[in-house]
Amino acid sequence: MDKKQYTYDQLTLFLMVISFAGLALAVSIRYENDMERFQKELDYKQHQIDSLSSEIDTLLWNLEIWDYNMSKNSSHLLSAIMLVESSNNDLAYNPSEDAVGCLQIRKCMVDDVNRILRRQGEPIRFAYDDRWIRYKSIQMFDIYCKHYRLSSPEEIARCWNGGPRGMQNEVTARYWKKVQKNLDS
Repeated sequence: MDKKQYTYDQLTLFLMVISFAGLALAVSIRYENDMERFQKELDYKQHQIDSLSSEIDTLLWNLEIWDYNMSKNSSHLLSAIMLVESSNNDLAYNPSEDAVGCLQIRKCMVDDVNRILRRQGEPIRFAYDDRWIRYKSIQMFDIYCKHYRLSSPEEIARCWNGGPRGMQNEVTARYWKKVQKNLDS
């Protein structure tokens, strides 16, 4: 009887060990699934934070960009330019000019801004893909306007459209009219 009891105890112990191992495996699998779910949730939240950070950066750049001595009515100039350029669309693309983003920036503008930054001894440089990112487009706009000392809303709009000598180009006067219409509305 002792031998049977011993075998029964061994079998019970074996079943307990197997049950415990199965339970540990199930807990481990659930833990891994939970960790994967939490990681996805964390990635999604990080994406939301990044998006909000970009919006905040855009708002801050919008505030900083008006360091120029402009009238109160001109505070919406950047928004008016974006509306004319892209209907305020960050994904706008004009293949005939390779103009990209909310401000329809061409590669030559990125090159000019990087040249300005290099001359100023600034370490920052922009890539062509930065044109798709609103706050970086606004940064380039700001650097360009400050470098060329553009001060009035008309001068800013026309030179944005026609380059540093945009005020001398009659075509940019029509562009200014479009921007001005958006300022007045």
